[in-house]
Amino acid sequence: MFGISSSDKEEIKKASEKLYNLLKKYGQAEMQIMPPLPAPIDRIKYRYRWRIIAKCKLNNKIINIINEALEEYYKQKYKKTRVIVDVNPNNMS
Repeated sequence: MFGISSSDKEEIKKASEKLYNLLKKYGQAEMQIMPPLPAPIDRIKYRYRWRIIAKCKLNNKIINIINEALEEYYKQKYKKTRVIVDVNPNNMS
């Protein structure tokens, strides 16, 4: 699961779409990637929360795909947005 949070409502939509497109670009054949959606609890402490869920078998190839996508994502310089990657999340809220 990719958790995206931001204090800017418009920036989080753009950042989520960008990360989703990069994951599709690099991992189309390797992962089943769900489109970005607001988290069930979509705002905590003035920060909006979105998430992208990817289903796959975790191995070195997948780790490299995620790293490549994140490297390209961080070149966009979204100033108010953070991304957290959670492998095998226990809680999906």
